[in-house]
Amino acid sequence: MEIRKTACPYDCPDCCGVLVTVENGRAVKVAGDPEHPFTRGTLCPKMAHYERTVHSSRRLTTPLKRVGGKGEGKFVPVSWAEAIAMIAERWQEIIKREGAEAILPYSYAGTMGTIQYSAGHALFFALGASSLDRTICAPAKGAGYRALMGKTMPTAPQEAQHSDFIMLWSISMLATDIHFKHDVDIARKKGARIICIDTYATKTAQWADEFICVRPGTDGALALGMLHIIARDGLADEAFIDRYVQGWQELKQEILPRYAPTRVAEITGVEAGKLEGLAHAFANARAPFIRLGSGQSRYGNGAMTSRLITCLPAVVGAYKKKGGGLLTSASGSHAFDKDIIRRPDMEKKGVRHINMIKLGEVLTDKSLQPRVKALYVYSSNPACTAPDQNKVLEGLAREDLFTVVHERFLTDTARYADIVLPATTSLEHEDIYYSYGQYVIQRGPKLIPPVGESKSNWQVMQLLAEAMGLKEDFFRQSEEELVERLIASTETAWPLPVDKERLATAEPVALDLPESYKLDFKTPSGKIEILNPKLSPALPDFFPPHLSEDEGEFILINSPDPRILDSSFNEREELVRGNVMTLLLNPADASRHGFREGDRVTAKNRLGEAGFTLKISPSVQEGTVVSEGVWWQEYTQKGNTNRLTSARTTDVGEGSTFYDVRVDLISG
Repeated sequence: MEIRKTACPYDCPDCCGVLVTVENGRAVKVAGDPEHPFTRGTLCPKMAHYERTVHSSRRLTTPLKRVGGKGEGKFVPVSWAEAIAMIAERWQEIIKREGAEAILPYSYAGTMGTIQYSAGHALFFALGASSLDRTICAPAKGAGYRALMGKTMPTAPQEAQHSDFIMLWSISMLATDIHFKHDVDIARKKGARIICIDTYATKTAQWADEFICVRPGTDGALALGMLHIIARDGLADEAFIDRYVQGWQELKQEILPRYAPTRVAEITGVEAGKLEGLAHAFANARAPFIRLGSGQSRYGNGAMTSRLITCLPAVVGAYKKKGGGLLTSASGSHAFDKDIIRRPDMEKKGVRHINMIKLGEVLTDKSLQPRVKALYVYSSNPACTAPDQNKVLEGLAREDLFTVVHERFLTDTARYADIVLPATTSLEHEDIYYSYGQYVIQRGPKLIPPVGESKSNWQVMQLLAEAMGLKEDFFRQSEEELVERLIASTETAWPLPVDKERLATAEPVALDLPESYKLDFKTPSGKIEILNPKLSPALPDFFPPHLSEDEGEFILINSPDPRILDSSFNEREELVRGNVMTLLLNPADASRHGFREGDRVTAKNRLGEAGFTLKISPSVQEGTVVSEGVWWQEYTQKGNTNRLTSARTTDVGEGSTFYDVRVDLISG
């Protein structure tokens, strides 16, 4: 028996340090690593028994070939050699008949390992396949931040320990960023006030000192209201602005006069008096800190909303103060030269790009030329997680679509595959990890033999490259060699020295940040650019989300459930039992419609319908309904909430608009 270190591989900002007890080639226990500088020895309930995922009786252990109808989930085992040969033969036929762009890879963050996440990029670039734009999470949030801050490093989370006023804005911290609570708790013990801004009273909102409930899609107007009050009452840090900010005077003159508290109250539902108090508390704080989540960016105006919120710390000079600043997504990914594995130089010029959010449209569009005839899915489950789910399922059901799914479990998507390939978990392959919520990097070594005949993403890409006749030496590198190259790349990729020896041994390594990183504004002007002449509009302003144009009585909020992560962990029965596909409804709305606790209801709109069990809750504001979690089909009545979400994209960044949804409710 031995205890080994690794990192959590899942799509979460925390990227926990993990201790794995290994006995006789099996993981028998998982615990948090107390020596990890950010996660500090704790794990979320999902990872606390990761060994149950690794050794689940539901694991796929051999390649499978479909023998039933698409979606039925009927397969027979085949060998790896047979499976790879069948894939290569079909791809070669499609390339000869339709062209390589008729092949589409589809992947996302089923693993956040630097190698396994990007393992397929080079293969599909080399083939000339359609290129996938991976925008389903929160590119709008990043675009909004960059509009003002350029390539400036976001504030480190530990900075919040020294803040006296922390705003958890559109982030369900206790569900999706629980280790940041360590830092918030330290600040709270020193007297810091904690404010939560969200669209309903999450557990985080109930834990905070004050909750500001904002109408969905109107966070940008709330920020403008705060900025109006700061300008009106002379609360801005004019000395900081003169030196470090451009566009404040223009914003005050051209935009802010339209956002007096009374008007903002009408837009956001936040009372004018509460708005006044919030603006004054923020501006008068010694060191205000904003932890900005992604929820506010998943509307049609998402990038603009993020841009407006990013103005707030700039005008009060938060960046010059210890404990002050704004954390959107950390820049830990910059520690590695990811081109080592992604190989963008292999991408063929002029190849078409397909936004992953549009998968349903692409698969069902008969006019698309060439039509997608082969789909290769890895590290993703689009039949469950992609928007406009009915259209996605219609496309996956096409008999002329050759679908390969590389997976650990027979997911909703795998059930539609022609070939299913068994995938490793993070304990069964080599990788190296960074976080998008903090600045620690860590190697993830192979700790146990592969379960059954499972193979990693990179190992499968190597087999496919060989079968497709690709001769580049790149595809002959082992995972260990790639990890070593990525570790070496930190010497030039990161601005300060990285302890490469410690990193090589799988110890968590905190990235040192330049002493003046908070005031080193990496923009064309060298200042925070509230006025950005390269953008249209050059000044940020509020625009309504898509849902303002839609019909439907209720706004649907699809929130995270702390028991699962997107569709991951649905395989764990002890996590998913009970309270699946519940719908939270305000008591006043329930009374008006005659609904009662426990009623079966159907939410429907122009895209489809989904069934829920009703839960009456004052935590939800009137005119909204809330569903938590993205659930596999086997746990749903009529499919999950993505039967109702649209493939419309954000204003900038082509991101998803999962929360920009209206529905009507009917009984049954």
